[in-house]
Amino acid sequence: MNGLFASVNDTNGPFASRPHLPKQPQHRAELTSRVIEHARNRLAMVLVVLFIPTWVSLAHAVFPSTALPFKLDATGELIAPAGNQITQITGAINAVTLITGFMMFAVTFNGGRFDRRRAMAGYPRIHLVLAKTTSLTLASAAIAAYATAVIRMAWSPHQPVLLAAALFCGAITYGAVGVVFGSLLRREVEGMFAMITVSLVDAGLQSPLAGGGTGSSATQLLPTYGTMQAAAAAGFTDQSLPGDLAVQLLWFTGAALLGLLAFHRRTKDALTAKSPFGLSWAPRYRQPARPAPDHVDAP
Repeated sequence: MNGLFASVNDTNGPFASRPHLPKQPQHRAELTSRVIEHARNRLAMVLVVLFIPTWVSLAHAVFPSTALPFKLDATGELIAPAGNQITQITGAINAVTLITGFMMFAVTFNGGRFDRRRAMAGYPRIHLVLAKTTSLTLASAAIAAYATAVIRMAWSPHQPVLLAAALFCGAITYGAVGVVFGSLLRREVEGMFAMITVSLVDAGLQSPLAGGGTGSSATQLLPTYGTMQAAAAAGFTDQSLPGDLAVQLLWFTGAALLGLLAFHRRTKDALTAKSPFGLSWAPRYRQPARPAPDHVDAP
């Protein structure tokens, strides 16, 4: 017996333990899986590749090029861009925010049960949160850069980098909103309807084509108010509006905190799930039943 255990523990014997290969960090592996999951979303990829250029091109071709007065609330300046160009910007904002929101909603809604099972198995929840945030950032940056490049094919904005930054801030905001909807809503159709409704109201009230809504103080409470102001300034002026981008990032922070709380609650409920029938002890701690007597005395 001693010889057997000695051979097992021997570092030079046939049972010697092999050196462990360096493992990929958990957060990097989780991020890779999230990116692959986004890439496998065929509908989202089709929307990115086809919907953005189609919508932007149609806005440039259909809407007239006559000047459309538009007031920048942040500076008080009255600008008069071409109607088809300002429509392209509002259309790009609508497309970018909707696509990013749908992508994050689909990932959160479809992967909710899997995330809960991994949390129950002891997988660090911080890695799940970091992977979601990083994948949202990468997807938003890619979609915003692509939309900016599509707009530049039609005309040249004054500040393309600021335009891309404004689209990026709007995209991550709606991506966080998609995480909130995916964590709280129980049906997929509910999330789709909520996302479309919020986006339509948000973009419709801020569109210069809608008229008086652009000068109302109520528009400052809309989720993409900062994005719209910064994007309009980037397209038609030489002024940068970091304050509006900061306001947009505040919207993202608030939506991200809500999504984090919803995710924490779902995984926490899975970790602290009670045993069925409301039993206060686990089955292995139940007291054993007393054995029945071998014979019963006659009365």
